[in-house]
Amino acid sequence: MADLDALDTAILRELQRDARRTNRDVAAAVGVSPTTALDRTRALRRRGVIRGARLDIDLAAVGRPVQALIAVRVRPPSRRTIEGFRNWVTRLPEILGVFVTTGTEDFLLHVAVPDNQALYSLVIDKLTERAEIADVRTSVVYEHIVGDVIA
Repeated sequence: MADLDALDTAILRELQRDARRTNRDVAAAVGVSPTTALDRTRALRRRGVIRGARLDIDLAAVGRPVQALIAVRVRPPSRRTIEGFRNWVTRLPEILGVFVTTGTEDFLLHVAVPDNQALYSLVIDKLTERAEIADVRTSVVYEHIVGDVIA
């Protein structure tokens, strides 16, 4: 870890559970004064340890209940091809996350779509139509469990 002491770790753990908690609540949970908690939290932001906060959105509630992981291999495996595909794919509305990887695949795409037909359309009509795509393998996600970075 990047020079985190026990208090920094405790603050991160609390904010990881709910980033909207008040500073007073975080301070009480970690056993320090609100001023100390605020100073430490600000320092964690300044150091780049805390980069922001995100909403945890219920994908089914916004009409995108079907998630999948799509492994993609591009050819030729050049910087230009990889960066071009990465820049294109990150703009697709179905994309939740893009991993540029080593090994057999060049990319692992995390997507969320309304239904299986939309997933099929994404793969067949958008991905495989690209000239640089050499291979696509799709795995439907049954359950997505997100772990805490600081346990």
